[in-house]
Amino acid sequence: MDSLKELFKIGCGPSSSHTMGPERAAKRFKAETEDAVSYRVELYGSLAATGKGHLTDWIIEETLKPKKTEIIWMPEFIHPYHTNGMKFEALDENGNVLKDWLVFSVGGGTIKELTDSRSNAGKCYPLTKMDDIIKWCKENNKELWEYVEHCEGKEIWDHLKNILDTMNAAVSRGIKKDGVLPGKLRYPRKAKEIYDKIDKKKNYLVVTKKIFAYALAVAEENSSAGTIVTAPTCGAAGVIPGLLRALIEEYELDETTSLRALAIAGLIGNLIKENATISGAEAGCQAEIGAACSMASGMAVYILGGNIDQIEYAAEMGMEHHLGMTCDPVGGYVQIPCIERNAIVAVRSLNTADYALSTNGEHTISFDQVVITMKETGSDMCSSYKETSTGGLAKYYDKFLNA
Repeated sequence: MDSLKELFKIGCGPSSSHTMGPERAAKRFKAETEDAVSYRVELYGSLAATGKGHLTDWIIEETLKPKKTEIIWMPEFIHPYHTNGMKFEALDENGNVLKDWLVFSVGGGTIKELTDSRSNAGKCYPLTKMDDIIKWCKENNKELWEYVEHCEGKEIWDHLKNILDTMNAAVSRGIKKDGVLPGKLRYPRKAKEIYDKIDKKKNYLVVTKKIFAYALAVAEENSSAGTIVTAPTCGAAGVIPGLLRALIEEYELDETTSLRALAIAGLIGNLIKENATISGAEAGCQAEIGAACSMASGMAVYILGGNIDQIEYAAEMGMEHHLGMTCDPVGGYVQIPCIERNAIVAVRSLNTADYALSTNGEHTISFDQVVITMKETGSDMCSSYKETSTGGLAKYYDKFLNA
């Protein structure tokens, strides 16, 4: 598996696969084609279907400036490697192609070429199954965060400190803003409204409302192209920071505990990324919000004092109860149902952790099995429910507009 540095990335929203990935690709192609007079970029599949709402064309054009870029939309073409395909072409003064490059944005801001394996087994983490990692931890009397340190080295804590600071900054910015988000939906910001209504007396509802407000704050920052952390994606970026910020305040967590909790969340997300996908365009929202719930649930169990088996159980439940969830962004924006979904799932992650902590950690379906099930479910899912805005809520909203 890759380093957690490739999972937790800092960047601007609204989409890791549709904004951050194309931006990284455009920067790389631009650096390799300094003699180009202009560019032409073909966008395939989901990148084309929801690219306008996800700012895909805007970020590519901005990155390739000052040279002119022509965007060609091809939503009907689904490349077998991944639906989020794009072909960059560098042109001379006569429009002749100097160089072309086919590249894919496979989720979480990661880009790959046809010659790249979708798996990164052994690259940083030699073990790529939760069962094997737990076995290693028990044999060596280690915790999951210690396995992360064992594979990554102590320098991973500096990266996670930067990630934690960026998450908290996004929460702090988001709970101070009101008004509406960019786009035709005129979607109103709600984080500040909810936060301002919180009765500061400590009780369950206060914690719940804090989680709502903090998760909304990050999701709204993401939707307005603010700086956030892919956790594991932009579309699900509010779940982990929303829950973690509330738990830090409720339990007065020190930084060391918070960073170890993030490491465990990252390890869970890495396993999902390695053995299935974190791309909504490839497997629906189960791959994004389901992955975030799995990560946040395991993280919360660690914070609340659970053991390694309870962490695994919570991570399994977090994904299990999102199997089959569709990705159908209304109007192509990362707003409806994405923003509210972050808030609801952040609270659900705490409930999942509470449930796991109420057991001894024994259960029937393993985390590894549910991850494979998610991958298979995504393969079977109709394309209209995989970030194309052609089915589900997106379809009925369009009908409403055209009525």
